[in-house]
Amino acid sequence: MPRPDAPVSSFTLGPALLFCPGSRPDRFGKAAERADAVIVDLEDAVTTAEKPAARAAAVTAITGGDDDVPALDPAVTVVRLNGVSFGELDADLTALEGSPVRHVVVAKADDLGVLDHVAAALPEARLIPQIESPIGVLNAPALASHPAVEALFWGTEDMTAGLGGTTARTADGAYRSVIRHIRHSVLIAAGAAGVPALDAINTGIRDLPRLAAEAEDACASGFVAKACVHPHQVETVRRAYTPDAGEVEWAKALLVALRQEAGADADPLTVGAFSFRGQMVDAPVALQAQRIMARYDATRVHQPGE
Repeated sequence: MPRPDAPVSSFTLGPALLFCPGSRPDRFGKAAERADAVIVDLEDAVTTAEKPAARAAAVTAITGGDDDVPALDPAVTVVRLNGVSFGELDADLTALEGSPVRHVVVAKADDLGVLDHVAAALPEARLIPQIESPIGVLNAPALASHPAVEALFWGTEDMTAGLGGTTARTADGAYRSVIRHIRHSVLIAAGAAGVPALDAINTGIRDLPRLAAEAEDACASGFVAKACVHPHQVETVRRAYTPDAGEVEWAKALLVALRQEAGADADPLTVGAFSFRGQMVDAPVALQAQRIMARYDATRVHQPGE
């Protein structure tokens, strides 16, 4: 059953999440300093031979660190698990059982069975299914509605391979139409279930203008955060999610008007239409104002002068 969403998403790991290979604990500290949250990757970024050490490093980091592995705050650290088809998932779960892990990406999540399996092993963790296959797209509404899920994520390269394609992007770096359709489908499935959606990475590390346009579109479309593969991408994503001064002034003023109209504890979901700056506004507009302020609160610590 879809769950009704709060007026503003409670997801606090964004807007810029940075992947870091679990096999490179020497990078954990720098990643944590740069990004809003770190995704310690046990999957694609780690060779089979390196996976045991990567698991150990991830667990050490979220349990306080040691001389060789910097500590990572479990509240803003995500561990990406291996997909079930590669035979490494159970080893990941065994390593993480009893640890303070709070967020995990379930790579190549195709069906509810794998979410049930992960949730049973890590009952205190919140799950982020990564939709990376055609069957995952078709099952996205069910995956989003799983009670342990806190957000939906999606990926491009495995998706393209699963479709029988060769590239996810055109020569100018834009998504192909089928990939845009998949992106929209995941966003809609998340919205219907009342959970946030996270936008996929852009592997074009040097193409920051393309990343900026993509992140701005993600923010405006409804994705609460975007994943990065390089530290240089983080500030571009954060800027895209940072409301400008005009948006902040408008949102603050509208919310003040809302409280004056309907009371200090007014719920934007139930407020009726009222006049603001010569226009009639209602609940959806008030929700937009709340989301602008939520983005402002999430990004302002990195703004000059804050």
